[in-house]
Parts: sequence; C-alpha cells; structure tokens
Amino acid sequence: MTLTGKRALVTGASRGIGAAIAKALAAEGADVAITYEKSADAASEVVRNIKALGRRAVAIQADSADVAAVQASVEKTVAALGGLDILVNNAGILRLAEVKDISLEDIDALLHVNVRAPIVASKAAIPHLGKGGRIINIGSFFADRVPGGAGLPVYALSKSALTAFSQGLARELGPRDITVNVVQPGSIDTDMNPVHGPFHETLRSLTALGRYGTVEDIGNMVAFLSGPKAQYITGTALTVDGGANA
Repeated sequence: MTLTGKRALVTGASRGIGAAIAKALAAEGADVAITYEKSADAASEVVRNIKALGRRAVAIQADSADVAAVQASVEKTVAALGGLDILVNNAGILRLAEVKDISLEDIDALLHVNVRAPIVASKAAIPHLGKGGRIINIGSFFADRVPGGAGLPVYALSKSALTAFSQGLARELGPRDITVNVVQPGSIDTDMNPVHGPFHETLRSLTALGRYGTVEDIGNMVAFLSGPKAQYITGTALTVDGGANA
C-alpha cells in the first residue's frame, strides 16, 4: 500500500466520485476524513467502509458554501487524524442555464462552492502539509471543451478556474515539495450525471470509448496522484474522460 501512514481529507465525499476517492485512498493505506452537507447516513456508510479496511475515518458536516465550515473541516481533520497530508477538493455543484437566463443566486452558488471553497480549504490546509504533501482539485472536462446547448458556460468557468489556481499554487508550494494537480472527470456515472440521464446519448457520443466512466476511474487517478509514483507531477490537469476531449 502506497499511502500507509498518510492522512487525507476529501470534501463532498458522502457519495459518487467523492466516496470513491475516499475509499481508494483508504485502500492504499490512508486514514480519511470526509465532509458532507446533508447526507449523514450516506457519509456514515462511507466511514464504515473505510474502517472495515482497518483505517481511521471520520465524517464532518460542512457546507462548502460556508467559509467558516470549510476552514473548520480542515482543523477537525487535523484534530481527528493527528495531521494532514492529502487534501482533495471534490465538493461541487452543477447549475445549468444559458448566460442570459442564469440567476445571480446560481452564479454565486457555483463560484462559492466550486471555486472559493477549494481556495479556502487549501489556505487552511497549507500550514499542516509537510514535504510530500498533496492538494488535488476535482475539475471537469468541460473546463477544456464546452458543448453548445447545455447551459454550461458558468459551470465550465468555475471548473476552468481550478486549473489556473492549481498551476499558480503548484508554483508557490513547489519549493516545499508539495504537489498541486487537477483531475478532470468526463462523463462519469453519478447521481449528478447518471448513465441513463437526459444527456446520456450526447455525452456518450463525445467519447472515444463510447461509454461512461465509473467513479472508481476517478478514485484510482486520485490515489495515484497522492502516492510516491506521482512525486514529479505538479501544476497539471489530468483529464479522465474516455477520450471526449481527444
């Protein structure tokens, strides 16, 4: 196991991609804290799954739109696990609307959760990260390609912002041997974008492989980036999209 003794925080990890990331890190030996907003039962199940692997785990209630809650989740992780080595900013929301129709409330929500929260969490985590630390932001393949007609411009903006942030932060933290990267999922079968959802045929047709990916595909990539074999990868966006952006 490549992450034995490491301590991780995965935001928004009660289900879907976040839960898969938390489990993948635990399978490699890490102790894991997760945050959730409302799904306490689902978060408890993720914790049980991690503990079944012999790892320590804790679920922390935190709304990623709340700055104080995001900051507190980092401190609670450090208190519960005795430190922090890996931060995965996974929590995100989706609001679909054309720019002429999107509400200011939805714009603020997208920016607060998808952009501000990763910045705030990273700021809080940096004092706790030592040599070999990791910050991994979960973006989207829409950061590089925005299909028309789906109401994606503001959502895509919120995800592309993570790339610039990660590149700049990688420069700041490189001298401390801390890496910062983005994982950009493509069409992954989740509650937010189910394989049999209304956009299935359009999104599937974009891929080179002709199918949706699984949450485990993303979890495995994050586990790799968290480990020693990825020690020379930083400031990079790695796209896991079945070739949709090829």
